[in-house]
Amino acid sequence: MVRNTARTAKSARAKKSGPVVRRPEVRLPPLEPYDPEGGGLEPDGDYDGLEFKEVDLAGQEGAGSRFMDCALRECGLDGTELARARFIDSVLSGVRGVGTDLSGASLRDVEVLDARLGGTQLHGAVLERVLFRGGKIDYLNLRNARLKDVVFEGCFLSEADFGGAVLERVEFRDCVLRRADLSGVRMTDVDLRTVAELDIARGLDRLAGAVISSAQLLHLAPAFAAQIGVRVEDMPGP
Repeated sequence: MVRNTARTAKSARAKKSGPVVRRPEVRLPPLEPYDPEGGGLEPDGDYDGLEFKEVDLAGQEGAGSRFMDCALRECGLDGTELARARFIDSVLSGVRGVGTDLSGASLRDVEVLDARLGGTQLHGAVLERVLFRGGKIDYLNLRNARLKDVVFEGCFLSEADFGGAVLERVEFRDCVLRRADLSGVRMTDVDLRTVAELDIARGLDRLAGAVISSAQLLHLAPAFAAQIGVRVEDMPGP
């Protein structure tokens, strides 16, 4: 395990270089309120231009559904079944829940703001132009997912599993990334320079394609040396 808890002013002010991550630009139209008395989510449902506000969707079945130009605000998502769902030009703000199933889902031009989630299943999902800002997500499962133009900003991510995922133009900005699993990850233009706490449980050898700060390199140096079989020992005194 590798831990970097030191955050320097220099890394916080690190200048951008290389390809710029394309952030989502979500501009919602006037929305109609969702009626929770209408029977709840349905598999393969079609939801367009709706606002789900403080709706408890716990345990509901919405696999394969499409959400376009929608806002989910302060909704409960405990055990909500959303496998293979599609979220397009939508905002999820203040959502909370444990065990939300978004496996194989597609998120494009989506903002996830101040979420508090645990055990969210996003394995095999495709995320393009997605912003995660604020909040706390524990045990996020992104195994074999594809992330392109994704930003994690000011998030606390605990034990996130990126095993086998493909990350292209992904930025972790002012985040805590604790006990991350990077086993089998493929990275292209991944920016980790302003991560406040970089803690890699597995997959240190998969950082090719990422950019880190000089301070992070110093913290990671012993682990890098161990990875290639180099022992670091001081010369004995006279």
